[in-house]
Amino acid sequence: MGMRGMGNMQNMMKQMQKMQKKMAEAQEELGEKKIEGTAGGGMVTVVVTGHKEIVDITIKPEVVDPDDIEMLQDLVLAATNDALKKADELTNSTMGQFTKGLNLPGGMM
Repeated sequence: MGMRGMGNMQNMMKQMQKMQKKMAEAQEELGEKKIEGTAGGGMVTVVVTGHKEIVDITIKPEVVDPDDIEMLQDLVLAATNDALKKADELTNSTMGQFTKGLNLPGGMM
């Protein structure tokens, strides 16, 4: 492992640092993204960020039935799960680009 080997190592470290910076930026952008989940044909809408923080829940008045609170709860649950699932997909596609090119052992990331 002469001088060239050392240079390659430094190069690799630089690449890693660049990538970590890009990953951090992507993570930050995810936090600013708003993802909408709906249920009951838009009767209930839940908005989450890319970090899976619920920021907004909208319930149309006509879906509020005092005699059927369970249906409303189901719709809120369904809309929330829909939003979280979309947030997961967004995270996977956003962060996936970084892990694709790297065949690092699991413990490295």
